[in-house]
Amino acid sequence: MAKTRTLIVAGEAFPLAKTGGLGDAITGMARALAEARMPLNVLLPAYRGVLDQLHRVRVVARLQDLPGGQAVLLAGKCPQSGLDFLLLDNDALYDRAGIYADENGCEHPDNGLRYAALSHAAVRVAAGLPGLPRPTLVHAHDWHAGLVPLLLRAAALHDVKSVITIHNLAFQGRFPMENAEAFGVPDWARGDDGAQAWGQLNFLKAGIRYADRVTTVSHNYAREIMTPAFGCGLDELLRRRADDLLPIPNGIDDVLWNPVRDPHLRGLRFSARDLSNKALCKEALQREFGLQPHAGATLMAMGNRLTEQKMADVAVHALPEALDRHPALQVAILGQGDRRLEEALQDVARRYPGRCATHIGYDEAIAHRLHAGSDILLHASRFEPFGLTPLYAMRYGALPIGSRVGGMADTIQDPGVRAPLSAMASANGTLFDGDSPHAMSAAITRAVHLRGHGMLWRIMQRNAMTADFGWRAAMALYASLYRSLVEPDYRGDSPEAAQPVSAAAIPARSRSGGAMPAPV
Repeated sequence: MAKTRTLIVAGEAFPLAKTGGLGDAITGMARALAEARMPLNVLLPAYRGVLDQLHRVRVVARLQDLPGGQAVLLAGKCPQSGLDFLLLDNDALYDRAGIYADENGCEHPDNGLRYAALSHAAVRVAAGLPGLPRPTLVHAHDWHAGLVPLLLRAAALHDVKSVITIHNLAFQGRFPMENAEAFGVPDWARGDDGAQAWGQLNFLKAGIRYADRVTTVSHNYAREIMTPAFGCGLDELLRRRADDLLPIPNGIDDVLWNPVRDPHLRGLRFSARDLSNKALCKEALQREFGLQPHAGATLMAMGNRLTEQKMADVAVHALPEALDRHPALQVAILGQGDRRLEEALQDVARRYPGRCATHIGYDEAIAHRLHAGSDILLHASRFEPFGLTPLYAMRYGALPIGSRVGGMADTIQDPGVRAPLSAMASANGTLFDGDSPHAMSAAITRAVHLRGHGMLWRIMQRNAMTADFGWRAAMALYASLYRSLVEPDYRGDSPEAAQPVSAAAIPARSRSGGAMPAPV
């Protein structure tokens, strides 16, 4: 019986490199696999400063003839995560400010070359290198590793199986087709039935087309992406692969995100049983963000990318309406993204001094304190594959207001606006539909009114803080998937086996209509 050894290939992994939820998801999944005694390595680019975070770094191999030139494959251990990493070191490609974009938010013009090199390096590892155990399965994540399944087939490595996980279908890695040769994409894969879409080379399409299995990160999102409304132009391909498309929900690191042990809270730790220090966390957050010290205020946080996907454009109009309607409402915003939206939200903060504060940028420690000190998290989104941030907020007793899309429709339990108030005793947050300022403002009003029912709110907080969103359930599904690919005699019909999505599972209302997110 073959023993599964996994090579995880991704563009980021916390704490070495992180721009958002992807970095957390990669590390959380990898740590859970390692804790389940499944051997693995994580392959990342050697971005600036990453090597300094590893211990016992050694040279594995010098890789010739990669896109972008010769590179060195390094191995080391990350002491914070405990994971074994492989780093692809090529200063011409990776030694620069920013991961995918520069300090001004402009994407690196050679991103296609950078991540083509990463995919080719993964195939070299899969083929076998001296002093490095050969993987039996390569797990690619998002478009950054999208060429891996295609290149495995091109190299005739039929004994190494491949899985690709779609974390965000809107980001596809699209580049001019004339770069295909420089990226090492074979001629036979350059057509519409291969890696081409809309006349361009499409990394994510290549991964979906050629991987042995495709997974995505929530049940609802798996259904959504097979519809024109959410499929970003790849819904037809995904429907063709419905028997191989498996929803395996993400988890969160419930040790790292734990108010009982969180070192970022500066000693003000609390639990679902004893929330007394949460009030002190709120006071500390008000000071940190320059908000008026007001114990009775309802403090609402926003902690995400400031983009149109995350409805930051809607918040620009909805927040003033909510602040005017609710004099005791305060808003603390932490994020970065679209410069136009950053400036607009800073302007909202200037209009409401002491009641609204906008901090541009991302800081891991502040993010923990944001959840610990807030009462409510506003996490609106036009599409949301999973939604890690609402789960972090729940752990800290900050109840989320989420859009009824993607993974949030799975994880946020809300009986609905028409249900009796008593039904909210089973809730752990609230959901709303639509993307208008009125819809968002009405959702904020609903949450503020619910908080006015003190005993009910505490029940909802307890529901949120005690829910199990760890990685254990996902690991059983991944283990079953891996074994079904690597072990010929394995029967994946056990209760813990992930079930594929079928076209019949597509909700009728989602088969047409709606604004499709533009792929990038």
